[in-house]
Amino acid sequence: MRAVSHIASLLLPVVWSDPEMKFLLAGIAAVSLMAGAAAIAKPTPPTIAQLAANPKFSSFDVSPDGKHLVALQAFGDDRHVLVWSTDNLQAKPIEFGATDMRVVGVQFVKNDVLAVSLWQRYDARLGLSVDKLFINKLMFVDLDGRNWRDPIPKARANTDVEARLQALSNPQVLSSLPDDPDHILVMSGPAFEEADIYKVSVHRPFAERVLRTEPETGDYIADRAGNIRIRSRFGEDNGGAYVAMDVRAPNGGAWKEAGRSYVKDRDTFSVLGFADDPNIAIVATNIGQDKIGLYEFDTTTLKLGAPILKHQMFDASNAITYRYGGSQVAAQGEILGVTYEGPNGGDVIWANPTFQALDKQIRAALGITQTPVRFVDTATGKEVTQNYDATKFYRITSYSADLSKIVIRVEGSATPPEYYLLNNGKLSLLAKTAPEIDTAALGETKLVYYKARDGMNIPAFLTTPNVELCGAGPWKAVVHPHGGPWARDEMNYDWSGWVPLMASRCMAVLRPQYRGSDGWGRALWKAGDREWGQKMQDDKDDGAQWMIDQKIAQPGHMAMFGFSYGGYAAMAAAVRPNGLYKCAISGAGVSDIKRIWRKYYDNAFFRDRQMGTVKGLNPVDFADQIKIPIMVYQGDRDDRVPVEQAEWFVDKAKKSGQVVEYHFMPDYAHGPAWTRAIFAQQLTYIDDWFKTGCGGGGL
Repeated sequence: MRAVSHIASLLLPVVWSDPEMKFLLAGIAAVSLMAGAAAIAKPTPPTIAQLAANPKFSSFDVSPDGKHLVALQAFGDDRHVLVWSTDNLQAKPIEFGATDMRVVGVQFVKNDVLAVSLWQRYDARLGLSVDKLFINKLMFVDLDGRNWRDPIPKARANTDVEARLQALSNPQVLSSLPDDPDHILVMSGPAFEEADIYKVSVHRPFAERVLRTEPETGDYIADRAGNIRIRSRFGEDNGGAYVAMDVRAPNGGAWKEAGRSYVKDRDTFSVLGFADDPNIAIVATNIGQDKIGLYEFDTTTLKLGAPILKHQMFDASNAITYRYGGSQVAAQGEILGVTYEGPNGGDVIWANPTFQALDKQIRAALGITQTPVRFVDTATGKEVTQNYDATKFYRITSYSADLSKIVIRVEGSATPPEYYLLNNGKLSLLAKTAPEIDTAALGETKLVYYKARDGMNIPAFLTTPNVELCGAGPWKAVVHPHGGPWARDEMNYDWSGWVPLMASRCMAVLRPQYRGSDGWGRALWKAGDREWGQKMQDDKDDGAQWMIDQKIAQPGHMAMFGFSYGGYAAMAAAVRPNGLYKCAISGAGVSDIKRIWRKYYDNAFFRDRQMGTVKGLNPVDFADQIKIPIMVYQGDRDDRVPVEQAEWFVDKAKKSGQVVEYHFMPDYAHGPAWTRAIFAQQLTYIDDWFKTGCGGGGL
């Protein structure tokens, strides 16, 4: 495997010298997709219906042989599968959908077979109790939409329990086996549960079990030939709960432990896959350092080798390998590039000369320019300014084996995804996902940093309104913490509609990457341990004060709105004294952190990994003393945060004398809604609260 030992080596200029691949670039160089200058008109804020709509088109994917293109098209609540011949994209595509279930995703597993992801409501009845859920299903179908098949044929359920287990089980494609035209590898259930691995025919009802999984194992990975060679394994020893990564030889044999990470230390050691050498794996680890890096790993000696990527500011995330047979473009399994958790999420640095040259030409054709951005290391405070895709960015989402067909997605915080096809060197627009939205009304988002009261550097994404629409600041403002809390925000388009809604209604929005957020390194991540509602909450309040100091926010006209953990933070903001907020919104918020962890963290893994980190302010204990008005909403199909969490808080908060508004939403889960009308209703609650509610008179 050709290792890339330092990030700087991936940024050197490249001289194009491959005559066999010049056709890829010939068409791009002549294409200009930049619109001419137009008269500046006042932007039009998007309607609730526009923000709540499904993407008009999505899931574009090209077949390995490049002969067909597939996508989803939305028709209100439903989505249909569309299949085109790439030689005649102007012709009417084959179109089909599903009844009773909703189509939510599609991709090729073979040249002539699609994997379709489906979604439906499910009421699980056991005795007198009913759990209201949404469930996902995976099905295979031919390109004409006629022959639908279960990945793994199911035996007839004889009991209610068996029926429920079958309904909740959702097989997952483990490997598409690109060298085998008929078979793929499928795992029968989720990781760390009862799940076996099968070699499945995509053309006939045949499934052969190739591996019976062992207890407490999961995340199996196969090499290109279909050999199951990597697994994760959960265990406990004197150091506490751990996750071990095991590897074995291509011909099978005994599993050997490649590395072990103890969950209480927040260590990561993950084998991601193999490159062109079958004995060299790609490993992601942060053991002994703040950031996750990518490394070579020798599976015969079990030794960590040369670094592939160590980013000074962000966690590395993955390596992009060439998934087809050897060609003049790349060797089978060659590393084409690496990704890291930058502001846009999954940022790519190309290592392969073909893709480096493509990158340059695609950027020029699509008008994607970089601007200087200041980055601060959250662990050391070190600063660096680098050119970055701060407005919009692109990703190569699919390509044919010979690279004659490449699907490209372009997006940004104010750019709903747009899809393009590079077809034998000619670049053309396939579709815009939200063509009705006036993107000028969505404002501008940038990465900022501010100091917390104890001196820690807190990254944040700041969205400011369009001046033509809203006038110059300061504006009304919302602090909008993400869920998790072990999660993070990115600068892509916000399909929840929350940030576009608030920005287009002339509110500045700050999304703080408070301590406890991941993807920014271990120091910021671990700094949130046992600080719920305390230092984690200080970070949010310090962001609010920073907006006031920077003349971005109007004092007295600030709110906090969050969902899930963000909903917890909104409840905490309501009970903490001396706050800066006029009101708050809590969606699916956790009000009692003591009781929820009894429900979810009843095994050693979760006890070691997260339960001990959840300490601090318990909002329900002080709900009758809230200091500001609050609106709470909760879905009846939420399988993460029980509805009781909202009811406990609301019932007690009504005794405070403050305005408390509560919305219980049928067929709404932990974010997803069964219909676009339900999703729009949720946005309407938020819009109305900030417009006329918030205790009276709006924000």
